[in-house]
Amino acid sequence: MNLLNKRSRVVDAALIIVGTLIMGLGIKCIYDQMGMVTGGFSGIAIIARKLTETLLPGGVPLGVTNLILNIPVFILAYKIKGKQFIGKTILATVFLSVWLSVLPDWDLSQGDFVLSAIFGGAIAGVGMGLVLLAKATTGGTDMVAAIIQHKMKHYSIVQIMQVIDGAVVVIGCYIFGLKAALYAIVAILITTKVSDAIMEGMKYSKGVYIISEHSHEIAKEIFKQLDRGVTGLAAKGMYSGNEKCMLYCVVSKKQIVELKDLVNGIDPKAFVIVSDVREVLGEGFIEYKED
Repeated sequence: MNLLNKRSRVVDAALIIVGTLIMGLGIKCIYDQMGMVTGGFSGIAIIARKLTETLLPGGVPLGVTNLILNIPVFILAYKIKGKQFIGKTILATVFLSVWLSVLPDWDLSQGDFVLSAIFGGAIAGVGMGLVLLAKATTGGTDMVAAIIQHKMKHYSIVQIMQVIDGAVVVIGCYIFGLKAALYAIVAILITTKVSDAIMEGMKYSKGVYIISEHSHEIAKEIFKQLDRGVTGLAAKGMYSGNEKCMLYCVVSKKQIVELKDLVNGIDPKAFVIVSDVREVLGEGFIEYKED
């Protein structure tokens, strides 16, 4: 193993440890406090804790339930998908279970569903994003969905996950009430958005199509003033039948205003289409790195 690969594994392990800690805070100190079941094995663990409170003081610990549920899933996943499939997910699952067991019962919810949904979703999203950056998951329903999809290939993993998590949320609604379930759905949406932002580094860019009679002059100024590459695409106006050169370039969010001003200064009649670009790999943007 070379030094670079070794360092990469250390970074991944650190991301998993910190990410699962943050997720644990959101689950135990916010969701569990408010009875917000957001799906997954963590949601089942919250339900199990509530149902066993009369049998065991404080109910079954969240970490214990999470670990117990994941053990048979990992065994099946190993037999069906192989060792490579589970990989770092074992580490993430173990650490999440540990954090859920050792973290104190701090009530960070303040008894407020709105704050719980917003901050719980944001906290869980940051944690999940860090784990995903390490190319791992925390096991749970995504592993179950992958196993089911192995036998039911006409359904996607995402579709199966939605059904499973939806069922968990419905059970949570029955146990904790409709209000908690509705806010749990809000928290799920926030978690997804935040984890996506963490994964993409929040480096959104803008893709711009420019149709103008002065395309060569505009391209020259983009090179000069914005230091961005431009691609000329052959285009034909279907109404006029005229052949044109349509420009396409990608710029940062900060440069989009400058680009529009530049185009307008050269050709006020130019047709400009601006769209969001979620991820750009290459010179001047995100450097592509192989594992």
